Amino acid sequence: MKIIHLLRENRQKIVKTWFDLILETYPAETATFLKTQNNPFHNPVGHTIFEGIEGLLEELLQGRGPDRAAVCLDNIIRIRALQELTPSRAISFIFLLKKVIREALAHDIRKYHLFEELMTLESSIDDLAALSFDIFMKCREKLYELKAKEARNLTIRLLQRENREEEKGREKNSTAGL
Repeated sequence: MKIIHLLRENRQKIVKTWFDLILETYPAETATFLKTQNNPFHNPVGHTIFEGIEGLLEELLQGRGPDRAAVCLDNIIRIRALQELTPSRAISFIFLLKKVIREALAHDIRKYHLFEELMTLESSIDDLAALSFDIFMKCREKLYELKAKEARNLTIRLLQRENREEEKGREKNSTAGL
């Protein structure tokens, strides 16, 4: 028996448990909404997270490179980058997968002596965490760029309005002197 087979057999349970643990990182009211609202149009955050983690687990099972996993991660990380979380908290959901796998497969890992395979799998999960951090930082950089651009545009608009007011004042003074 290989760990990959156990993961495939328990895939749905692993994804559901992982999703539930991720939701526990949110306030209780938000978590309840994200968990119970299944309509992707009413709950795009919950839907995106669920689809993303399903995709991530599939990428781990397929053993594909980081490029395909990056797409799944990007969708989740974009949401978490907007939520004003610290970088460590934003990517912590990746490490929850280790916990879920260990708990779901503990008996079989011991029974079939799959400790080396588990360590290899956990190393792949650590690689996803590093990739997540890179994606998070790019998202945050983009957010700060957008905020800086908006502040710059606001300042320009305020200066333009001030200049118009000054011009009106000068015109008013020059016509009053005639």
